[in-house]
Order: sequence, then C-alpha cells, then structure tokens
Amino acid sequence: MVADRGGRWWQAWECCSRCAAATPGAKTAATSQVPGPQTTEHPAHTGAGAPQFSGDQVVASTGKPTPRSVPARRRPPQAKIAQRIIPHDLRPVALRDELVELGDLFRAYQQRTEPDLALLADLQERKARAFAAWADVTCEGALRWEARRAEQAAAAARLQHQQRTGGVPGGDGPAVVRLLTVPAQWEHVRSVLAHVTDHAPLPGPDARLLVLMLTLRTAHTGTGNLVGQDLTALGLTDPEDLVDQLTGCGWLSISCGPGDLLASRPENPTPVTVPSLAPHGDGKGPFTFGKKMRPKLSGWAQRVVSDKKLRKAKATAGTRLLAATVATQTDTSGQRGPGGQGIAMSALAAWVPLNAGELHNSVDELTAADWLTDAALTGSHLTGQLTERVLPLTCPLQA
Repeated sequence: MVADRGGRWWQAWECCSRCAAATPGAKTAATSQVPGPQTTEHPAHTGAGAPQFSGDQVVASTGKPTPRSVPARRRPPQAKIAQRIIPHDLRPVALRDELVELGDLFRAYQQRTEPDLALLADLQERKARAFAAWADVTCEGALRWEARRAEQAAAAARLQHQQRTGGVPGGDGPAVVRLLTVPAQWEHVRSVLAHVTDHAPLPGPDARLLVLMLTLRTAHTGTGNLVGQDLTALGLTDPEDLVDQLTGCGWLSISCGPGDLLASRPENPTPVTVPSLAPHGDGKGPFTFGKKMRPKLSGWAQRVVSDKKLRKAKATAGTRLLAATVATQTDTSGQRGPGGQGIAMSALAAWVPLNAGELHNSVDELTAADWLTDAALTGSHLTGQLTERVLPLTCPLQA
C-alpha cells in the first residue's frame, strides 16, 4: 500500500516484493498464496465470493455437480412433393431420389419470374411416371390418380406451348397471341357455328352470316342491341330485305322496321330478340357459356368478318363466312383441317352454303386478302395454310 504525502490516503497495489521495496512510502499489507498443482478438472475455489462456473454447480441433495444439458438433435427436414411426404425408407432408392429431385425442381419453377411451358410439361411428365411407379410400390390409389392428373397437366402445358409458338416443334417459332386464348373458347365458337348450321331459318350465305352474327349478339339471354353499321359492314347484298325475312318468319323480333334498324346509330341502338335463344323454364339455353364469355365470342366474329383487307376488297358475305369457318378448322400452325389434312368438302358445304363456283371465287378472294396461301380445292378437301397475319384469329383444333 502507498500513502500520499500527508499520510491520509492510501492506495492498494498488487505487485511483486521487489517493486514494493523500490516504491517510496510503500508498505506490504499481505502476501498472496500461490496455489499448488490441481488434481481436478477445475481449480478449487475457496473463500466467499469465489467465482462459480456452470460445470461446478452442485445439487444440494447429493453434493455432486449436475451434468451439462445436451441439446436435442434436430431431425433433418422431410422431403416433399405436391404436399406429400416422401418416406425416407421408400424403395427403390432411385424412385425416392427422383421424387426428391422433382420436388426441388417444382419449387424452383415456382420461383421463376417468367413461365416456361415446355419445361413445365417435361416436369409434369416426369411426375406422372414417378407417381405411377410410387403407386405400383405402395398400391395407393390416390397416387395413381395424382399420376393421371400430372399426365393431363403435361398435355395441357404442351398444347399451350404449341399455341404460343405457332405449333413449331421444339418451340422455336414465333409466339402467337390469339384473340381467344383458351381451348374452351374455341369449342364454344365451334358450337355456335354448328348451331347456326342446324337452325338457320333461311338458305344462302348472306342469311347464314347474318344469323351467325345475331346469334352471337343475343346468345346468352336471347336479347341484344344492334346498330345499322353492324349489318352494313357484313357485305350483305340486301340487308334490309334479310331483316324483313327473318322477322317475317318469326326468328327475329325488333321494335321497329328494318329501315329504322339500319338507320340506328351507336348512341341509340335498336333492341332485338331471338326467341329461340332465350333460356327455357330451367334457366338453360342452347349454349353452355355465360354472359361474360358471350361478348368475347361476338368480338372475335366481328374481328374476323370485318378484317381490314376483307373490307378493302369488299368481300362477299360468303367469303367472310368462309373466313370464319376456316379459322376454326386449323391446327396450331394454321394448316387446315384435323392434323393439317384439309377440310372435307362435305363438311365445308354444310357450314358455308356455296356452290362449287362460288366456293372457288371465295377461296380466291381470301388468297388475295392475305388470308390463305397454297390453297387447293380438290374433289374431297380444301387444303392449304392460313397466313401468319391471321393466326391470332384462329381457334385451333385440339389433337
């Protein structure tokens, strides 16, 4: 200990004996004891206030130190695919490895910012095979059902990929953005065409085209609105006479005369009714699509028959009806007929009521309007290709 000059304040130091002897006014208060070698794992601590360590905790009843707690081991995360746990003991091992890898690949696909339908179709096909093998091993029916669902998903993704790439194998072709985007819409268009073919009240291509457009305009409730331009833009020979004939046979009902209908403008449309299309007592009509689908189908038909090159060429009603028909009878690349084999003349004659000479003229008009290329009329089929310009208006046949 070292005191100040007045001897009033003392300061305690810890130092060796030589330093203490060399320091003026220093006095030795106590000498520390150097412990001897320890024979236990931890040094013995004596005296009050001695530090305590977790390893030295003593149970009062036994006087022995408590063992250190061992943290529980965490189990590795369970592998999953389609919300199903993949058993760790699933055999064969190759099947389990395939399921684990597929689960990782599907999760990685969900993180993509852009879809890849070709990749998704491949993954679904692998999943279908893997789940079928899993079902064979476990005899679980739900797995086989899941395998079938994967097969359907693969087919749907493959078809969508072909539609977006123009049907080019490998997906290297240009993408086709269609006005009607899904197969259900294409089937609805074909159902309307079939209905008009079977129920048109008047003969001839002009009447058939007008009945088609009126059916699409009133399909959901049997009622709709028309303006004069809706009729004059169809290339009809005598639209006023056609309206008069349709109202005269009871197929169409309007609140004014045919001339007033043709003179009506968008700010004052004319209400029209097609009684045969009104829902029956059970609330169902001849078509299965709803009110939100109807304007999409009607808009598609309006785009087809009012195509700018058809308008410029002043195409006939028969030519416009033929354009709408062939647009629904192509494959994804625009080849006509199922599998690109052409449209049978017997079916074409039912859809488009033209004689042989009129049909040849309409095919020539569509070729000149950049609708058709390599068109050929044989005794049994109409073959050829729709041009790239009109591919967005097509409703491809499903394979």
